[in-house]
Order: sequence, then structure tokens, then C-alpha cells
Amino acid sequence: MLPTWLVLGGLYLLPLLILAAVSLHQADDFGNAASVENWGQHIRSGEVAANYEKSVRPPFPPIHVRSFVLALVTTAACLLLGYPVAYYIALIAAPARKNLLLALVVIPFWTCFLVRIAAWRLILQDQGLLNTLLLKMHLITEPRQLLDTPLAVLIGLVYGELPYMILPLYASLEKLDRSLLEAAADLGARPAARFLRVTLPLTLPGIVAGSVLVFIPGLGQFIVSDILGGSHSMMIGNVVNDLFSGGKDKPLGAAIALELTIAVLTMLIAWAWYARRRGWEIGL
Repeated sequence: MLPTWLVLGGLYLLPLLILAAVSLHQADDFGNAASVENWGQHIRSGEVAANYEKSVRPPFPPIHVRSFVLALVTTAACLLLGYPVAYYIALIAAPARKNLLLALVVIPFWTCFLVRIAAWRLILQDQGLLNTLLLKMHLITEPRQLLDTPLAVLIGLVYGELPYMILPLYASLEKLDRSLLEAAADLGARPAARFLRVTLPLTLPGIVAGSVLVFIPGLGQFIVSDILGGSHSMMIGNVVNDLFSGGKDKPLGAAIALELTIAVLTMLIAWAWYARRRGWEIGL
């Protein structure tokens, strides 16, 4: 396990420690971490936690709330869209077609994520494909502004994260013992009852795993909101990126990034604990 721990420490834990150290400083005129001559005075004055206090003051709280809401809605949308797809591939599709259908799910990974999200600008712009189709179908009378809105960000997030929901769900559904469904049918259970009382509970590990895989990247996403959302749909990732890359206030960016990391780790630990208590095979 030594190589694993070395990689984990060098590529994950060490950067986190550096991030935590930077967050305790104040920014200098160039946005970098200013040196501290007297750490005792720095701690007593409360400046050591000043960046964390700033992170919960305006304008940051609305951005935090927007990020969590978008991540939650993205997770719910991916679950609603991904479950029927995974169900069809695992339980309905002919065995000879399963590999083809799974390949179609994975194909988007073969293209650069940045290029795929940028392509959505062509679809969602005022004279883009979506507005053109809606106009020709007489569903709208004039082009609607879709770009630079939370809706555009949501579409991009769902598009980007959907495969991460489908694959864990497929893995759970593929292992489902179909004799249980047959037994439920023999006992008089209707299709809806068989799904709610047999299929859904047995695929709960896949649902939780897919939700974790979608929610966490969606929470820290900044490329999608930067390309499709504009300044009015910023997420936490955009704030951190702007504070670091723009050289505005790296210590404040480090504090916000560390808070986000702690929130994500807390969710992962809670999920692993819950999975262990339920006796699921998956876990962290």
C-alpha cells in the first residue's frame, strides 16, 4: 500500500495542507499570501480566520446556495433520465445490443468536455438550433434567451454528468435477480408494485452511488457555468477560479476551496458509513 499512500499524500493531502496554510494569510497588493511576521499576534487579532468570515458574507452566500441547488436539481434530473435508460439496457434490451448501447453512453467521453460544452452555445443561442426548432414548431413567437441563464447551466450539467448516473445504475440493475421479479408476479404483484417493492430497493446502492458521482462534480463545476451561464449564474467553482487565476485574493480563494473540499469529504464519509451499515458491496 506504500505507493498508494505516497501518491495520495503527494497529490491530494499535501496540496490540501498547502491550501489550508494559504487560507490563514491575508492577501498582499498582488493577491498573493502576505507573509506573517508574528503568528501569535496574527492569531490573537482574529486575522487568521478573516478569510473564512469573508466567505460567508455577501456576495458569496447566494452563490453557495445557487451551487447547491443546481447540483441537487442536476442529480435529480440525471436520476429521472438515467434510470429508464439503465433499466432498458440491463433488463429489456437484447443481449447482443447491450454492448452497443453502453458504448453509446460512453462515446461522449471520447470528445473533449470543453468542446462539447462550447457546442451547446451554438444550440442555445438566440439564433441557435433550439430556438429555430421552437419557432418552426410555432411553440414560441420570438427567440428566447437561453444562454447566460441558470437553465443553460442546468442543461450543460445534466448533459455532462448523465453518463455517471447511468453506469452505476446499470451495474445494479444488471446484478438484479430476475427470479425475484418472477416470484412477485406469481404472487399477484402488478408491474408498478414489482418496481417499487423489488427493483427499486435492490438498486438503491446504484442510485446512491450515481447520485454521489453526479452531485460532487456538479457542485464544484465551473467550466459549464463559465461558458453557458455568464456572470449571473456563477457557481462556487467560478468564484475560486476567479480569485486564483485573476490574482485577486488567493487566500480567500483557498478558504472557499477548502470549505468546499470539507463539504464534499463530509458527504463521501457519510455515504461510506451509510453503505457499510446497509452491507452494500460498494464503499469508500
